[in-house]
Amino acid sequence: MARQPLAGGDDDQGRGRSLHVEPVLVGAGVESRAGAGDISAERSGQSHQHGQDRDLLLAAITWLGLGVALVDAFLLPLPWLLVQGALVLAYLAGGVPAGLVALQQLFRKGRLDIDMLMVVAALAAASVGAALEGAVLLALFSLSGALEHRAMGRARRAVEALMALRPDTALRLRTDGRQEEVAVAALLVGDRLVLRPGARVPVDGQLLEGAGAVDESTITGEAMPVSKAAGDALHEATVNLHGVLVMQVTRDLASSTVARMIALVTEAQAMKAPSERFSEWFGARYTVAVLVGSVLVLAVLLAMGWPFQDAMYRAATVLVAASPCAVVISVPAAILSALAAAARGGVLFKGGAALEMLAEVRAYAFDKTGTLTTGRAEVSELVVLEGDEAGFVALLAGIEAASEHHIAAAVLRAAEARGVVPVAVQEVQAWPSEGITGTDAAGALWAGNMRMAARMGADLTHPALTDLQAGAQTIVYLGRGPLVLGAVAVADTSRATAAAGVAALRNAGVRQIAMMTGDRREVALRIAAELGMRPEEVFAGLMPADKVRLVDDLAKQGRVAFVGDGVNDAGALARADVGIAMGAAGSEVALQAADVALLSDDMARLALAHRLARRTARVIKQNLGFALGAMLVLVVGGLFFNLPLPLAVIGHEGGTLLVVLNGLRLLRDPIRVG
Repeated sequence: MARQPLAGGDDDQGRGRSLHVEPVLVGAGVESRAGAGDISAERSGQSHQHGQDRDLLLAAITWLGLGVALVDAFLLPLPWLLVQGALVLAYLAGGVPAGLVALQQLFRKGRLDIDMLMVVAALAAASVGAALEGAVLLALFSLSGALEHRAMGRARRAVEALMALRPDTALRLRTDGRQEEVAVAALLVGDRLVLRPGARVPVDGQLLEGAGAVDESTITGEAMPVSKAAGDALHEATVNLHGVLVMQVTRDLASSTVARMIALVTEAQAMKAPSERFSEWFGARYTVAVLVGSVLVLAVLLAMGWPFQDAMYRAATVLVAASPCAVVISVPAAILSALAAAARGGVLFKGGAALEMLAEVRAYAFDKTGTLTTGRAEVSELVVLEGDEAGFVALLAGIEAASEHHIAAAVLRAAEARGVVPVAVQEVQAWPSEGITGTDAAGALWAGNMRMAARMGADLTHPALTDLQAGAQTIVYLGRGPLVLGAVAVADTSRATAAAGVAALRNAGVRQIAMMTGDRREVALRIAAELGMRPEEVFAGLMPADKVRLVDDLAKQGRVAFVGDGVNDAGALARADVGIAMGAAGSEVALQAADVALLSDDMARLALAHRLARRTARVIKQNLGFALGAMLVLVVGGLFFNLPLPLAVIGHEGGTLLVVLNGLRLLRDPIRVG
């Protein structure tokens, strides 16, 4: 996590057919009690499933009616009344529901739906004695619609499954030491819970007692169990594999990991990609053009002396051939499939726009601490200039206790290892990218990096401090006014997956990679060397505004992504074309500012997400190219080559299904490592 403002030190910051997808989990994560959002999500999922079942039933009835008519036409004569009844049944089941939806769109929103084209074409065919062809059109249209909705439901179900991750109850420890089973929605921050082997973590919390392995694949996508010890974070919906653990609740149900994942998914569905907006814009306007064009074809042919039935038949064929169903469905099919595949791999995109934008990125800028490094810093050296070591550590731990940053955690671990109790510090104030100030019983106190020391007028020329500064480690100074009480050196290490992730991005065609940090250049160069980055790619000693400026400079040369996870990264995340929050399962501010959230800290997933985005862009181009090309061929055939209506129907519906299936191929490309 990039340095929070409340910690001092030389670190990173220093401190119908027209596709409509309702939000899958509307309300989840909003209600703090009683799970009202969960109920809304459940009803939404049930409604969607009922809609799929209804579509399949209507398609089956339509095909039953068509089957009877086909038997009469090609196998053996059937009673006239039976055949006519079968055709009426096919028209009612295949046309009335679609027609009602189209009329609702027309009268409520003033928009012509593609369903209207199909119904009008079928009625036109029936009016010229081609009722069988009209029934074929409605049967294929209803079947393809049902299959499309069912296929798109696969992407929907991939995120609806998030709801099933939450357990209904938890074992809470009472003050008398006894356990009681309570509803998860009733848990409060500070409650202590018991996790038995095999139990799911009910809400986000911190491990207090016990140690063991936890399966975090449901949240981060990481298949290997993660070892947990006292003090480590536990994420909601992960599984305790063995041992009895005692945890403390740190977030309520409304703000826990799954709630935030649900909120991201809901937001992603509401934010359309540029290609999706184009397909909707195209479909709405082109539908009007097709209807007007078909009427013009009918008028021209009648003016040329064609018999009414022949002219009407040709106009109906053109109407079917020119319908843009495949164009409209081709982009959402790819976008939703890719979003679902990414979510299964622990990467959440805030909508299709971020997915498409990531495919165009050719420059990546990285925050250092907590992003390229583990963020698990440890105190390696300690220099005390005033007082004894225990008193110095107690003061430093007391002021750093207000921060959740990795360096603050390292200081607190060092104090705990020495058996030192932190001093109480009040009136804490953050100085972004510099450090922190506060007041204890003896007066004003500060901790921070060299910029904070300079602000306080402190002298850092003491030989012990000079020796400390010569190393490639992060330094935190502690002082009162201009008096320096001492300093600690804190060392961080690069992530095990960072070097491979950076190399994978380079191999994928990313032309520029930069490390941006508020830390000292010596520290940054040490990490860069471990990651295979060149010295000219390292920008050190930065303030938050400097990061924003550098990202802006990169953006002038092309699309740029910024990867970070801290409070002071928010500006750079927002300025980048694509902001990526690293390790978002435990981040807050960065998650809000970012466009993409990596739920694990595995850098290799970033390269895989980039690859998925580029593959999605290719699939979208394939779909649009095929859909527009097929539509052009069918229109030309209908206008100039006497294309039979049944062939126009098969070409139209077959093309629609092909682009959907092509988009669904992305579901087989989840972001997995190893």
